[in-house]
Amino acid sequence: MSILDYEFMRNALFAIIIITPLFGLIGTMIVNNKMAFFSDALGHSAYTGIALGMLLGISNSTLSMIVFAIIFAVLLNRINASRIASKDTIISVFSSTAIALGLVILTRTGNYTEISSYLVGDILNILPQEIIYLLITAVVVLVFWIFNFNKLLGISVNPTLAKSKGINVKLIENIFVILVATIVMMSIKWVGILIINSLLILPAAASRNISKNMRAYHLWSVVFSIGAGLVGLFASYYLGVSTGPTIVLVSSIIYFITFALRKLSID
Repeated sequence: MSILDYEFMRNALFAIIIITPLFGLIGTMIVNNKMAFFSDALGHSAYTGIALGMLLGISNSTLSMIVFAIIFAVLLNRINASRIASKDTIISVFSSTAIALGLVILTRTGNYTEISSYLVGDILNILPQEIIYLLITAVVVLVFWIFNFNKLLGISVNPTLAKSKGINVKLIENIFVILVATIVMMSIKWVGILIINSLLILPAAASRNISKNMRAYHLWSVVFSIGAGLVGLFASYYLGVSTGPTIVLVSSIIYFITFALRKLSID
C-alpha cells in the first residue's frame, strides 16, 4: 500500500504544495528587507492570539490568532516607521511583550493544552476544509504579488526613491505585513510556533547564496521550499518523526550546501 493511499498523507501533501511556494516567495522579501526578526516576533504573537481567544470564548483559535497578528503586525510596522528606536530593538520589545502577555493570560485561564499542540504543530492533522482556506489565501497572495512585485522590490531597495516614484509605501508595506501575518497564523497550527520562522527564512537564504539575479533568487527559493517540504514530509513518515522539524532540517541542509557552494565560488 502506498503512503498516499492514506487520506491524512494526501491532505498533508496538498497543504505542503500550497504552503511552501508561498513561504518561498514571501521569504525572499522578508530576507531582502531584513525582516527575519519581524516574522519571528509574528510567530510569537500567536501565544497572545490563542490566549485571548480562550479568554474571550472564541472557539476558532486560528481566527483569534489572525486578528491579533494583523493588529500586531500593523502596529509594529507603524512604530518601526517612526524611527524612534532601532528596528531590532522595537521588534524584540514587541516579541517579548507578546510572549509574556500570552503566558500571563494562559496562566489566568489555566489552559495550556492547546498552546502546547501549537508549539511544534502537526500537518498530518490538517482537514480538507482547511486546505480550501489555504488555497483561497494562496490565490489572494499570488494576485497581490503579481500586481505589486515591482513596488515591493522598489520599497525593499530604497523606500525613499519608491515614494518619489509615486508608490504608496505605507499602504504596500501594511498590506504585505497583513498577508504575512495571515499566512503565518494559518500555518502555525500545522508547522508550529517554534519553527515557523525557519521555514520562511531558510529557503530564501539558501537561494540568495547561489542566485545571480532576482529571477533566479525567487525561482530557487520556491524550488528549495517545495523540495524541502516534500522530502521532509515523506522522510518524517518513514522515520516516524514530526513533519515540521524534519522539513526545517532538510531546509537547513540545503542552506549549508548552498553556503558551501557560494564559499567555493568566492575562493
